[in-house]
Amino acid sequence: MTRTDEFKERLDEIRGVAAAIQRHKQDLQEAAALDAGFPVKVTSVEIDLSVQHLQTMDEEIPLIAKGNPYGTVATIFPYDAPVVVLARLGGSAILTGNRLRFSLSSHTPRTATLLGDICKPFQFLDPVVGQDNRKFGRHCIEDKDIRVLFISGGSAVGEVYRREYRSFDKLFFAGPGGMPAAIVFKDADVNAASRFIARRAFINGGQYCTTPKKALIHRHRYHEVRDQILDNAKSLRVGDPLDPDTDVGPILVARTRSILKRALQVFSQARLLYGAMDGETVTPMVLETDNETIPDLELFGPFLLLKPFDDPKQAVEELVGTRYGFLLNYFGTPPDGAEKLFRLHFGMVHDNPDFVFTPLRLAFGGKKESGWILERKGDQWIQRDGAFLYSKELCTNLDDGNRTQH
Repeated sequence: MTRTDEFKERLDEIRGVAAAIQRHKQDLQEAAALDAGFPVKVTSVEIDLSVQHLQTMDEEIPLIAKGNPYGTVATIFPYDAPVVVLARLGGSAILTGNRLRFSLSSHTPRTATLLGDICKPFQFLDPVVGQDNRKFGRHCIEDKDIRVLFISGGSAVGEVYRREYRSFDKLFFAGPGGMPAAIVFKDADVNAASRFIARRAFINGGQYCTTPKKALIHRHRYHEVRDQILDNAKSLRVGDPLDPDTDVGPILVARTRSILKRALQVFSQARLLYGAMDGETVTPMVLETDNETIPDLELFGPFLLLKPFDDPKQAVEELVGTRYGFLLNYFGTPPDGAEKLFRLHFGMVHDNPDFVFTPLRLAFGGKKESGWILERKGDQWIQRDGAFLYSKELCTNLDDGNRTQH
């Protein structure tokens, strides 16, 4: 079989996966709503983006045309956006000729069963449903066929698998986002910055690792930006996730509610401008602080802390001082040298972004405690970090210059 024929066969399978997801769209939406409280309004877009991504995987062939597969790639899907993970990682695994073995979050049993049924007919996909994920992880370490492992989660999770890195040829850790930040400089477009921060902070109840959790705003623009963010937050409809008009559903995952409660305790001196927690119902919370140092937290859910600043250079220093170099959004013009610092300290840096859902073909990954890759190079191991493209990373013989994209 020629290489062209191989890619044609893989693309046919990928399109089959896309079609199967599309056929089960309504079922997937209902499962996500019942499992985690995700609004059908949000999961509808997730599924559409995932299907479109899979249908256009041919765009990535030039990136990996000379690559060879590792063999079997394994992962545990997070509870948020599992269909998106299937599209990005699963699509790339199939395109590169790897087999993807995956388990799913215990928080989403309905979604796990449904995705397992959707994926079973496809030869490159190997869903494992109903198994304890610690047991699944142990099997991944012991199974010599699994050459690549992709793991996400808190810092402690990353350290557990780091100790076992020699069991693989490549180990990915997509670590915690911490408190992904936005910074608004004096010359920023106030409307654009406010709109983006509010929409992104509270989309899906803030239950994406890429949703902002803090925003540093130049004092000259602070009141305008704060008021517009509050207006946007107050306009969000909180309620039944099966209602197509609901923007924020209940927070059904108890661990996320615990994380939010702890954050409110940590920031007890901050002013709560809007929002509240009432059992599983969490109205998007907007807080503000002035002179309080913002601690590093691994935070998830509908929470946004605002802080004014006077000196842009000091604000930049505060941002890059975080342990979590996952994601930064900036608006307006940063001071000289700041953009270089941003890209040195964060895996993903968005320059005046304007989107609601993160485009699926953007490079993904963090730095510092927010992510790393350990990779075998002959008898040596190297560690690197930063944003990466899935397809390139699942090929064995691409040089580093051709592999990494920031």
